[in-house]
Amino acid sequence: MILNAIDINQLWSLLAFNRDEPMLFTSGLFWALFLIFLPLYALLKSRRTKMMVFVIAFSLFFFYKSSGWFFLLLVATSFIDWWVAQFIDSSKNRTERRIALTVSLVLSLSVLLFFKYSNFVMSNLEALIGGNFQPLDLILPVGISFYTFRTISYVVDVYKGKIQPTDDYIDYLFFLSYFPCLVAGPIVRACDFMPQLQENKPATREMIYGGLWLVMLGILKKAVFADYIAQYNDIVFGNPTGYTGFELLMAVLGYTMQIYCDFSGYSDMAIGLGSIMGFNLGINFNYPYRSLNVTEFWRRWHITLSTWLRDYVYIPLGGNRKGTVRRYINLMVTMLLGGLWHGAAWTFVVWGAGHGIALCAHKLSKTWLDRIESTPVSRFISWLLTFSFVAFLWVFFRASTFQAAGQVISGIFTDFEWAYLPVFLERRVTWCVMLALIYGLHFVPTRIWDKMRDKFIAAPWVVKLLIFVLLIQLVLQFASATVQPFLYSQF
Repeated sequence: MILNAIDINQLWSLLAFNRDEPMLFTSGLFWALFLIFLPLYALLKSRRTKMMVFVIAFSLFFFYKSSGWFFLLLVATSFIDWWVAQFIDSSKNRTERRIALTVSLVLSLSVLLFFKYSNFVMSNLEALIGGNFQPLDLILPVGISFYTFRTISYVVDVYKGKIQPTDDYIDYLFFLSYFPCLVAGPIVRACDFMPQLQENKPATREMIYGGLWLVMLGILKKAVFADYIAQYNDIVFGNPTGYTGFELLMAVLGYTMQIYCDFSGYSDMAIGLGSIMGFNLGINFNYPYRSLNVTEFWRRWHITLSTWLRDYVYIPLGGNRKGTVRRYINLMVTMLLGGLWHGAAWTFVVWGAGHGIALCAHKLSKTWLDRIESTPVSRFISWLLTFSFVAFLWVFFRASTFQAAGQVISGIFTDFEWAYLPVFLERRVTWCVMLALIYGLHFVPTRIWDKMRDKFIAAPWVVKLLIFVLLIQLVLQFASATVQPFLYSQF
């Protein structure tokens, strides 16, 4: 009896929500549960309703392990917006439809604003009018920004007549709670996802092994590259005045690739898991650091977010239909909101404003730039300027305060000496090799990556197993002491 009680307590401790150890795609518990989930999912795949209920249950448990009882908030949101969409579609009264849409948007955004920006607003009010500000002890539900954006797009698309609402609430709850997209995107839209759910086609061999390839790439990016180079980056950004300009520059270059590997690694895992289950979740990153201008960068970076901001913020504001001046105002407002979406701090606003100014500048000068002959030299200069600007703005994204950002930038420009290079290479040889490898792999032609994926799909299962074992060895070799959370899960 005592042994059974101990076993039950241990099991409950393992399955209960732990604020300090949320379940992530990089946690061993998730993969242990997923290995149990997958064969059961395959057995239920042809029985659509039972499959959906099973996946919803797993998704809500995944959310519970990530954010506790806030999973009920997602359930409530899904029911309200499903009902509102039904009402909008059935109503012929334009005023009623607008009121329903407004209510849905206000409710969704109010919840997001409360959890994400309450302390930010109150701290700024305190700075302006004084008072004794006490920050609220709020737990930010993991992925709240992502599922809020997805439910907003659904209701808006129904209102505009772009899609028909689903009559079955289970369908919508499946879409909104689908665990691969739940924590940090991609922001998959109902118009792309719902038809696949309705068809419920089985996953092909190419989808299963192609998905496994993506999952393995995502693990390599996140658990090996991002987590390892983050250790040095965190130390330097935590005390920028204690390091030379050369060391600060290395930390900036390190963080530039860390955030890419971290977020694109998560997206690879999410898209790969979806593919294994028979769903095409699209593409979210397309080698953004190859970009030759900032406009191209935003067509390659976090594609589902940039297109969401375009379709549900920039275009509704008027887009480029209201004249030149209004076009640039709309663009700046969109990027400012995009910056604030990433974090409740003025440093994120500056990051968004910097990208907004760069996008406006590029569009203003596009006619002149198009006259420049495309040569290897001109393309390299364009790439170097774009990459340097993007890396520069990442300083504000990473730094905790403007003071810290200023110290990093000032140190690079006032205390930089190439003489530190040999010493740095000697003391941090593994870090330097890993960073160089990441940048090198980023510029491998896409067709080569596609061929590697195809060869993996066609390879015997023994070869796949050996590659997987090698990956696990790399993860164990370079793993930090604790599982590092995904950077974008906090956004």
